[in-house]
Amino acid sequence: MALPYNHHYKLSLSSLFSRKPISSRLQPICCLQCNSSVSSSPFTEKHSFQRYQRDRWVYDNNQRLSLNNNDHAGSCSIPPDTHSIRLNDIALQLPELRKLLQVLKHKRESCGGQVSRNGPGNVFLVGTGPGDPDLLTLKAVRVIQNADLLLYDRLVSNAVLDLVGPDARLLYVGKTAGYHSRTQEEIHELLLSFAEAGATVVRLKGGDPLVFGRGGEEMDFLQQQGIQVKVIPGITAASGIAAELGIPLTHRGVANSVRFLTGHSRKGGTDPLFVAENAADPDSTLVVYMGLSTLPSLALKLMHHGLPPDTPAAAVERGTTPQQRMVFAEVKDLADKIKMAELVSPTLIIIGKVVALSPFWRQSLKEESCLVEA
Repeated sequence: MALPYNHHYKLSLSSLFSRKPISSRLQPICCLQCNSSVSSSPFTEKHSFQRYQRDRWVYDNNQRLSLNNNDHAGSCSIPPDTHSIRLNDIALQLPELRKLLQVLKHKRESCGGQVSRNGPGNVFLVGTGPGDPDLLTLKAVRVIQNADLLLYDRLVSNAVLDLVGPDARLLYVGKTAGYHSRTQEEIHELLLSFAEAGATVVRLKGGDPLVFGRGGEEMDFLQQQGIQVKVIPGITAASGIAAELGIPLTHRGVANSVRFLTGHSRKGGTDPLFVAENAADPDSTLVVYMGLSTLPSLALKLMHHGLPPDTPAAAVERGTTPQQRMVFAEVKDLADKIKMAELVSPTLIIIGKVVALSPFWRQSLKEESCLVEA
């Protein structure tokens, strides 16, 4: 469904960029927690040192004082009010965002003095794959290296972000449970404002931008405003991680179809666990994105609707990266084994007979056999 566009929805120059931060409430960057404890993650954590080093241009000079290598040795405590943290972070960014917007506008207007002839810039929705930078397409690399501004999500790996050109500007707009650095409407408006200024704007998304990435919403919104949007596909986590583990998502005589399921849904939407009746097909493969919290309920419902309890399954944390961790188990035991292994997000879950074709499945059975004998 097309999203309506009105003055309330437009947040940039009229409201978002003109919002006056209350200086007495602003905190230095270190109080937003440049936390070294998450430095081992291949992805961008919401308050990691890497994020603030990468995005330091967007904070004004008065707030940069504590952002240096000495801060990497430790971290500051973070207040429990994440809403205040988010607003504080945005307030710190606004002056530099306005400045960059003006620079781009001036550059655009100086090209012959005919603004209308130049037209708006392009927006690229780029899929960066499950984490391994070698899985990027050549087209994605070219676009990333030639962008003016890149808005990136949490699940865009640090290795991919290292490919960004030296003159480009990076802005974190990631979302995690309980903390959205930008609302979806604010992301829409950032894309629109900078595209209208003539910039080449790249929206980086983990996996594929049109698979559980809300890329369709961004594309629809921008096209309604006359902005050209180009989508560069990426290897979605399901195919990238399954290939890494040697799991064919479909296999003749074993699985004749594959189904992608999100482990949670948009607020007010249908509970994804209600689809278990249709998803409990022993001749199909089920791939669950973002499903750690709902897996116990989902597994019970799948078995209730006919999926054999001994169906092979796998859970993969941070797939295709050096920090990848895996758990293989029958579906009836998978949730317990994930809990024992303390897997964390992002974790992809694959359920189906094709999992047994992976060499890691056979290896896990041997390890269990050794434990039983011991």
